[in-house]
Amino acid sequence: MTHETTMNPGNPTVGVPGYEISPDPARIDADRVYEWLSTDAYWAVGRSREKQDRAMSESLNFGAYEESSGRQVAYARVVTDRADFAWLCDVYVAPQARGKGLGTALVAAVRAELEPYGLRRILLATADAHGVYEKAGFKRVDDPESWMVHGRH
Repeated sequence: MTHETTMNPGNPTVGVPGYEISPDPARIDADRVYEWLSTDAYWAVGRSREKQDRAMSESLNFGAYEESSGRQVAYARVVTDRADFAWLCDVYVAPQARGKGLGTALVAAVRAELEPYGLRRILLATADAHGVYEKAGFKRVDDPESWMVHGRH
């Protein structure tokens, strides 16, 4: 199943000069995303290609692209019911594109894309990028004792 988004793929969001952010699933370079996540993202190292492809097919996918070459340089994935809840995950910026604000712009574009749904909550988890997400309006959980998890964490 492929999920379409409300953002017009022909009118991508621009967040950082020289880059564009788009929710167009046809633009996602699945090979590149798999390489990034399975080899360089601490939360997904070793993830199988089959699992990655299935995760992408059941999610909203966002890419950030160099305007000059069209090459994908960042990725984000959202799992959502489009009514009340979303989980932002697999946010990755290629090493050569880091330090330019692209991660924050990508997360802000995702939030803007989800806004029309009127979601009550968008969650994410990070071990090391709190500042990136705080710049995009996320905050730490006030009462972490109320949250629970099943599985690996």
